[in-house]
Amino acid sequence: MKAILKADQLTAGYGHKVIIDQQTVEIPEGCVTGLIGPNGCGKSTLLNTLNGFEAPMAGNVELDGKQMSQYSAKQRAQEIAVLPQRTVIPEGISVFELVSYGRYCRQRGMHRLSKADRQAVEDAIKAVHLVDKHDELLTSLSGGQQQRALIAMTLAQNSRILMLDEPTTYLDLTNQLEILDLLHELNATFQKTVIIVLHDLNEAARYCDHLICMIHGRVAAVGSPDDVLTETTLANIFKVSGDITYDNDCPQITNCHPLPVAQP
Repeated sequence: MKAILKADQLTAGYGHKVIIDQQTVEIPEGCVTGLIGPNGCGKSTLLNTLNGFEAPMAGNVELDGKQMSQYSAKQRAQEIAVLPQRTVIPEGISVFELVSYGRYCRQRGMHRLSKADRQAVEDAIKAVHLVDKHDELLTSLSGGQQQRALIAMTLAQNSRILMLDEPTTYLDLTNQLEILDLLHELNATFQKTVIIVLHDLNEAARYCDHLICMIHGRVAAVGSPDDVLTETTLANIFKVSGDITYDNDCPQITNCHPLPVAQP
C-alpha cells in the first residue's frame, strides 16, 4: 500500500519533555488506520505531529513526499482535516453554520460563502445524514448528532485525510457504533484516508484496516488487526489476558482480565 504520510526517526513531545523518541511511522493511503495503546502512550502526540499541529523535536514528517514544514497552515487544512479530542460546541449557531466553518481553508477575501462553498456544506451535511437537522441549533442536538455535525465540518474542508482523536468518547454504545459506521462509510464512499485514535480494541479491530499499537512513546506493533491483536500484544502492551475469537474473520477479544501485578 502506498504511504500518504510518513514520519522518519520522529522525536516529539511538549516543551522539553520527549514523548515519542525516534520512531518511524507510515500511514497507508485510502485506509482506516487506528492508533491504539494504553493511556499516555503517545497516540495523541503522534496524531498532532503527523497533522502539523506540533513541530517535531527531531526527524521529519512528509505528506506525499513533501516536508510538512513546507506547508502553510491553510495548505495543511486543505490536505488534512482534524477533529480534536475535546471540541467545544458553540452556542447560538446552526448545523449549517458550523459546517460552513470547514470552508475557511478554501476561501479568499471576505470569507463569504460562494455557491461552491454552499454546495460543499450541503453535501457534507447530507453525507453525515443530518439533512433534517440542517437549520437546528447545535445545542438542541444529541451528543451523537453533534459529533456528526463536527465530522461534517471536517468533510466540508474537502481534504484527503481525516484525523479524529477519540471521536466516540462520551457517547453511548449505539452512538459509538453509528459514528464508526459513518467513518467507515466515508472511507468507502469518498476514499478518505482516515486516522483515528481508539481505546476500544474490538471496535478498532472491526472498523480499521491497519493498526499502529504504541507503548511508552514507541511503536510496538503495526499491521492488520489480525496481525496486531494477539494474546501476546494483550499481555505485553495492555497487561491483560484474553481470548481471541473471530467474527467473520475479524478478531474480537473475549474473557478479558487484568494480569497480576508483579511484586517487587
